[in-house]
Amino acid sequence: MADNRGMDIRHQRYETCRSRQVARADASFANGIDHSGRACFLGHNRVSQAYRAANMLTMSGRPLMSRYLMDTFQKTRRMTWKRDGDGNMATIENFALARATEFIASWRKGMGIAFIIFCSGLMAMAADDGEDQIITSHGISAFGDLKYPQTFEQFDYVNSDAPKGGLMSVWGFGTFDSLNPFIVSGSPLRYLELTFDTLMKPSDDELGTHYGLIAETITYPSPSRAWVTFDLREDAKFADGSPVTAEDVVFSFDMLKTHGLPIYRAEFEPIENAQILDRHTVKFTFKSGRPTRNLPLVVAALPVFSKAHFANRPFDESSLDPIMTSGPYEVEMAEPGQFAVLRRRENYWGGDLPVNVGQYNFDQIKIVYYADYTSAFEGFKGGDYDFREEFYSKLWSTGYDFPELTSGRISREILPDNRPSGAQGFWINLRREKFSDPRIREAIAHAFNFEWSNQTLFYSAYQRTDSFWENSDLQATGKPAPEELVLLEPLRAWLPATIFTEEAYTPPQSDPDRLKDRRILRQAGRLLDEAGWELVDGMRQNAAGERLSVEFLISPGGFERIVNPLIENLTALGIKASMRVPDPAQIKQLTDDFDFDITVQRYVLPQTPGPELRAIFGTSSANQKGSLNLAGVANPAVDSLIVAIEGTTTRDEMAIAVRALDRTLRAMHIWIPNWYSSAHRVAYRNNYARPDPLPPYALGELTLWWFDDAKAALPESFGS
Repeated sequence: MADNRGMDIRHQRYETCRSRQVARADASFANGIDHSGRACFLGHNRVSQAYRAANMLTMSGRPLMSRYLMDTFQKTRRMTWKRDGDGNMATIENFALARATEFIASWRKGMGIAFIIFCSGLMAMAADDGEDQIITSHGISAFGDLKYPQTFEQFDYVNSDAPKGGLMSVWGFGTFDSLNPFIVSGSPLRYLELTFDTLMKPSDDELGTHYGLIAETITYPSPSRAWVTFDLREDAKFADGSPVTAEDVVFSFDMLKTHGLPIYRAEFEPIENAQILDRHTVKFTFKSGRPTRNLPLVVAALPVFSKAHFANRPFDESSLDPIMTSGPYEVEMAEPGQFAVLRRRENYWGGDLPVNVGQYNFDQIKIVYYADYTSAFEGFKGGDYDFREEFYSKLWSTGYDFPELTSGRISREILPDNRPSGAQGFWINLRREKFSDPRIREAIAHAFNFEWSNQTLFYSAYQRTDSFWENSDLQATGKPAPEELVLLEPLRAWLPATIFTEEAYTPPQSDPDRLKDRRILRQAGRLLDEAGWELVDGMRQNAAGERLSVEFLISPGGFERIVNPLIENLTALGIKASMRVPDPAQIKQLTDDFDFDITVQRYVLPQTPGPELRAIFGTSSANQKGSLNLAGVANPAVDSLIVAIEGTTTRDEMAIAVRALDRTLRAMHIWIPNWYSSAHRVAYRNNYARPDPLPPYALGELTLWWFDDAKAALPESFGS
């Protein structure tokens, strides 16, 4: 499928190999795993020939890849010369060049290995031989820059004088039956993250940065980031007064990696081990050859819990007994299916740290549970809880006309949201054979008339989502840029051809005045015909006489009115379409087991993405029970692009790689993209105040806002 020019270039590069035995790269190499197959070497002056390979990449229109190879081999040359006196040069050089030849051979065979894997592995080796600088800091960034200096006293966006006290009440959907949010078993209570401290904490006005929380400092080699150590604060304590130690950190890591949610297993997979250096120092070593840019931040976000607490309690069993934590809140009471209360810890050890000043201001946070969206809104109107972010456009447009609103006791605001707007959509289960053909998936997506839904159901409140990084600079647009083609060209064997010939896929615009847009439905019908599902007596059947059916798995209250018109259009196409609306506990079980055709979900993908992408789109998570990979994406090209993203060293390079992944996923038609709004719609009783302005990347209603006694004391007629 590759173009002729690319084949010629690859043939020239391959001719530099003396041996006909080459290492054959497979999908595991796309995840950074070395191969045991023999690799040919590049003549006597091996490094010089590697330079020629890099020059060929330049001639083939791949200057970005060439620069990585040239920089890497320059470091490799210095490394091998230094080691000559120790008798180690041949071993190191042969390893480096074997990796080079694996890369070249796999490129020729169309395996499409992300070149950054190879480069990052060599650069890590070079750094081990004196190229690295050891850095000890109060914080770490994915790309090196920190906004806040070591002497900072607070984040810029907090109110350091915010009073402590009062109650914040919010709502939760469905039910809960567990106070352990780290395992697949059970449905955990919302907002339990407020009870756990992590090694370091992100700021809400930067991208990809963390500052010390349990850890006072972080030490790591730069640029390799091959390992990281954390020096823990000696005054860090759990709620029972026992100290947080390196033993607790290693225990937490081990439990999450072996028994935790699939996302932890995916994120921690590139970590070789965690070691206790002393009572307050812990070291994490990363696997050789893996991209390490984000790994220190992954470890920095590790939640820490007490090893002693689990001495007589299995970690991987659901329980309503609170876990011993070190965070600012603890569970005060929990009534499954009804409500729970978190209480601020008066003896919280970390309240005066710069990363916590002006935060965690409410004495109590109450979460009231409802079975559906409508009853939750009625509960808000009735005063059962006081803060609500509104995701239901009809209610926002027509429902807020009750007395407390007109009297001024309830405020409504639209606040900016500068995060990517979220990858919300109907995710199609690619594990099912009937959805294996992308034309079928595209045809099903054509049946969703967003323009009609937006005008008729949403009061024109939304815009159509087409990107997984909607409303951000990571969104792919137009045809692939030359820099994207560096990554995409060698992956042609696993990619839709349209990626190289057409602009990034965008759903067709339908007629807003007519649900059944005949033009779009005709396009969908042609796609189904081409895929072998012909119309027989008004029903879509394949050659075996099987009927095409689709079932939507959705939560009660809200989506029925959106799915029903979609079902109507699918029926018009001859597809047997239906909707299943079980209770939330059943939905969790069904999605954990991937027992569905199509279901709805929203992911807010980070603006500095890393290993978490493996959990959502990686082959390793496709069949892992409870994983976030709802669609079951298992594609070597996607895996390779994820590794490329992990290995980038600048934000510009990262954006190029993310755009390549975005356009790839869109062309695969793994979902029916929904809609977005780049704002928070919030309503709350006037008991609260907030920072103004809010930080760009957080609403912070539970962490940054505070209870305002003066507002709460105003009479009911306030504002009338």
